[in-house]
Amino acid sequence: MVRIAIATPYYPPSLGGVEIHTKNLADHLRKRGHEVVVVSSVGSDLVPKCLKIPYSPIPITFPHIKADIYHSHVPSPFFASKLDKVAKKERKPHVITYHNDVVIPNKVYGFPIPRFIGRNVEKINDSIIDQLLKKVDAIIATTKSYAETSPILSKFMDKVKVVPNGVDPTEFTPGVDAGQRDPLVLYVGRLVAYHKGVHTLIEAMAEVQKDLNAWLVIVGDGEDRKSFEKLAEKLNVKSVFTGRVPRREVVNWMQKARVLVLPSFSRMESFGIVLLEAMACSTPVLGANTPGVAEVASYGGLTFKNNSELVEMIKELLSNDQLATKLGKMGRKAVEEKFNWNTVVNEIEKIYFELLG
Repeated sequence: MVRIAIATPYYPPSLGGVEIHTKNLADHLRKRGHEVVVVSSVGSDLVPKCLKIPYSPIPITFPHIKADIYHSHVPSPFFASKLDKVAKKERKPHVITYHNDVVIPNKVYGFPIPRFIGRNVEKINDSIIDQLLKKVDAIIATTKSYAETSPILSKFMDKVKVVPNGVDPTEFTPGVDAGQRDPLVLYVGRLVAYHKGVHTLIEAMAEVQKDLNAWLVIVGDGEDRKSFEKLAEKLNVKSVFTGRVPRREVVNWMQKARVLVLPSFSRMESFGIVLLEAMACSTPVLGANTPGVAEVASYGGLTFKNNSELVEMIKELLSNDQLATKLGKMGRKAVEEKFNWNTVVNEIEKIYFELLG
């Protein structure tokens, strides 16, 4: 049994990729008999007082937790910085999982952010992260391609261990063969304009629907939902916006979909857990040809460089039953062999034990 302290800026019920990852990691470590304490700004075992800055809460107080291993999650650096001080006092190893680079959006909750302010915030964040990564004992990146192309991570490749995100293949289970499904194109995620690329998918579907009878289903909610609904209406895109739905309903949509699309070209999207969830449901995926996302999508789908390629690939998967079924089965096999949580936790435990000697 190992005592593990995990620090993360957000934790469920907050929604997001980092939140999903840390919750699954903590749960699976506990199932293996480890003692785990999670510190976060919301929902965790310990919730210190924080300045609730969007995307990057700052803990005002922080508990001194005695542990064998300290494990932080960034890009938001402030919880990791606090945990690093505790780890140094205890003279114990500190591991950081680096989920993605920081790119400040043009808008936050509808308020415009001048680019010069965004650049300064990025520089400050990168400087803090850079100093942290110099001090920690190991760095976990979710894909090699993202790490090698990151202006921050690429400087620390001697410390980087690649461990992917995971999914539970007993929760996300296959539907019928993808080639037998209705022409339903699916997006699952937050509805924010700055990096998810939802507008790109809506515009692509306007072209697809000129030739094929297909539907777009958008699952999720966010500050820009109304603007996306207006865009779909303007372009006469046959679409359904479900809003936020229970997890079981997300699985149901993935089992019905002919293809799931992750249209983000931003470095804020470094992996795409939603790709794994769809692949586990034997659903083909389409991902933007960017580091990380393209690497994951290649296990059970295709990647696109621009809007016109996205249009053609959606058409191909909607009309080619054999290809859709083949990619769906490839994705499910990849999840079972590489991206399931048991395999992921095995790799993380290995890092812990190597550091503990």
